[in-house]
Amino acid sequence: MKRYYRFLILLSVISTVSCAQDYEVMTRKVTATAYNSFKYQTSNHPYLAAWGDSLKPDVKSIAVSRDLLELGLTHNVEVEIEGLEGKYLVRDKMNKEWTNRIDIYMGTDLKAADDWGKREVTITWRVKMNN
Repeated sequence: MKRYYRFLILLSVISTVSCAQDYEVMTRKVTATAYNSFKYQTSNHPYLAAWGDSLKPDVKSIAVSRDLLELGLTHNVEVEIEGLEGKYLVRDKMNKEWTNRIDIYMGTDLKAADDWGKREVTITWRVKMNN
């Protein structure tokens, strides 16, 4: 029985190491702005994101410029943003005119978006490795 438990522990350790190596941690300095669910800032459907998600003020979400998609910042990837707590989900894409940029979703809190303004921040995310 002891041998069986040692085997399970060893298998667990190997599995954990293997999983850790399946991802690469990426960082990048980007311009970060903020946006709200108002028609004049988005579209006629201000709560509908590019991949069909419904934006909700209680879900930390961002939009990314389309050039960042190539770096693995695709739908539902978790992103850490310098200066903000928690993880944000990529839920939206920005207009093609923008590059190296994220837009932080702030629901209908116009003051929070205005207070954020425009900043240079470092973002961190994980990309699945091709094995």
